[in-house]
Amino acid sequence: MTVPWEVLVLSAQFEDRRSLTHILASQQVEPLCCSTLREAVETLRKESVGLVFCDKSLPDGTYRDLLTAARGLKTRVRVVVTSHQADWDEYLEAMRLGAFDVIAVPCRPTDVEWMVIQAKRDDRAHSRPTEPTVAPLRHAATGTAS
Repeated sequence: MTVPWEVLVLSAQFEDRRSLTHILASQQVEPLCCSTLREAVETLRKESVGLVFCDKSLPDGTYRDLLTAARGLKTRVRVVVTSHQADWDEYLEAMRLGAFDVIAVPCRPTDVEWMVIQAKRDDRAHSRPTEPTVAPLRHAATGTAS
């Protein structure tokens, strides 16, 4: 059974926050919103956040700082970096640092919906108990597996 989790929108830009919040609400997701890295880190410590949409740059840090803070938490947090610029090197860097994905702003509803679906799927995959491996039985007399 998966634990319910929240979606966090982290953006210093009011219009970007509003647009992303509107898209998420149309998908029956009511996100938490923050405009600074400090607020987001506090929220991550208090709430069960499973997915964060984070601006590339914030007034008090960057998505890199958020990824570092998220690694120190007990729960798995997926960070989707949102950017106004399409920069292949930045995309590769974000993915190397552990971002869940990078999407363009203004966000398309289908991209946001896909991120939520993928995050929930990833959450279910990581919450499944792994089945114990069972060694094959060996015959005492012959030592062969059965």
